[in-house]
Amino acid sequence: MKMTAKRALAVLLAVILLFGCIGVGASAEGTTGFEVTRINCTVHGDTQTQRGFTWFTSKKCDSAIQVVSAADYNASGFENAITFEGSVSAWEDSYCHKVVATGLEAGTEYRYRVGSYDRDIWSGTGKFVTDDGDDNFSFIAIADVQASSLENFEQAALVMDAAMELNGDAEFVVNLGDFVNDCTEEEWSWYGQAFEDANTNLTLVPVAGNHEGNITNKLNVGWFDTMFNLDAGDGAGNGVNGTYYSFDYGDTHFTVLNSNDMYPMTEAQRNWVYNDITTSDAHWKVLLLHRAAYSAGKNINKPDTLAMRETIIEIVDETGVDMVLSGHDHMYFRTQQVAGDAVCEDTVYVTERHNGEDVTFAVNPDGAVYILPSTAGTKRYGVNDGAIDPIMDCADVYFTTRSEKDENEVETNPYAGGCFANVEIEGNYLVYRAYVVNDDTQEVTLVDEYAIKKTVADEDVEDTKLPTDIFGSIDGSVANFFTEIFGLLITYLTELLPQALGGLFG
Repeated sequence: MKMTAKRALAVLLAVILLFGCIGVGASAEGTTGFEVTRINCTVHGDTQTQRGFTWFTSKKCDSAIQVVSAADYNASGFENAITFEGSVSAWEDSYCHKVVATGLEAGTEYRYRVGSYDRDIWSGTGKFVTDDGDDNFSFIAIADVQASSLENFEQAALVMDAAMELNGDAEFVVNLGDFVNDCTEEEWSWYGQAFEDANTNLTLVPVAGNHEGNITNKLNVGWFDTMFNLDAGDGAGNGVNGTYYSFDYGDTHFTVLNSNDMYPMTEAQRNWVYNDITTSDAHWKVLLLHRAAYSAGKNINKPDTLAMRETIIEIVDETGVDMVLSGHDHMYFRTQQVAGDAVCEDTVYVTERHNGEDVTFAVNPDGAVYILPSTAGTKRYGVNDGAIDPIMDCADVYFTTRSEKDENEVETNPYAGGCFANVEIEGNYLVYRAYVVNDDTQEVTLVDEYAIKKTVADEDVEDTKLPTDIFGSIDGSVANFFTEIFGLLITYLTELLPQALGGLFG
């Protein structure tokens, strides 16, 4: 009798373990090959009615996404969801799936899941909110996660978590490039794993960095265009080294450049950005790119940055851009109001009560403010005091976020940690704030603030219709190449070489 009971108990335990293992296996990555990994939701054209989605599977299957409003989801899950189908293509050792959800309602919170409709295999539930078209919203900006281990990706993800907790109303996140370091399948998997919460619960605005698109970086080409589902601008090409695009959100126009397109920036992209910005009548204009025109990091004097710097400044000055956000140099830098590569000395500042706080605003300023919000990652640079003139003259705030400890291992840098920025736009007001997240305690500290009050419309800029196809712009690209190379030689001979020699013999 006792033996029978023991046998029965053993059988029962075996059954429990068997079904338990089946349950774990069904949710574990790679069990069938159709499980979903590396999901992200991106802007794709009209932010009021569309979103782009990308994900990966180990085996080939159909691509489907189910979308339902949050109200319907709370009532009946995905029972009344709309299903959208898309494409699947082989990439490295995986299959890349892309779908665009269209016909969405403005100002609506949605729930979604992606996967295989034929096999009824789905991801967990994500969410996003569509633009309601008004002039009141906020977003988060981070840069240069650039990790090469799961541990470092997870450390950067803690910065993103802190940003989302601080600004629970953020409607999207701008990632200013260098998502990964060596751009390998493994690193992208680690990125997808660590940033899953952010990438599935906020709309992503990705910017191409040199570590996921530059053909000079280990020849790992095509990754950016594969990882993200974006509505590329005219002339953007085949996505080998990145993508450029734009979108409106509320009364703000965002233009996203591909700074891997250099030596020089092709005439197609130059023409496209002029066409793009000058045809927008949005109240605010924001430019996003990876390489910074203003920085005190180690890369600012390198040829790839110098080759684009004059072009970027010219674009900003001629099109009425208000704010430029960049990455690449892994330290914190913000200019004053700048135009023509010089400080706008006549800028007027006033302090007003805004949303319960005293905020100092630049009032209807000329020029633009250029910002590099350091890095969300663990690879941080010091301050390069030898940044090419007149960068330091244009600076307002700059510092390293690198850890600096004394002989007793006590942190001496109050700005040490991962960095993120928060931008709030409300009608005529734009408020930018930057924060550092302590690596050990995760304490969040406000480290910089800048605000603009703009009550007048921009002066009309003549609409341009410049050619963006490769044949219509190739002459300009060739001419720009020789102009840029000659300009680089002059810069190095007249400015950087004397500066270097002065350091040696001064």
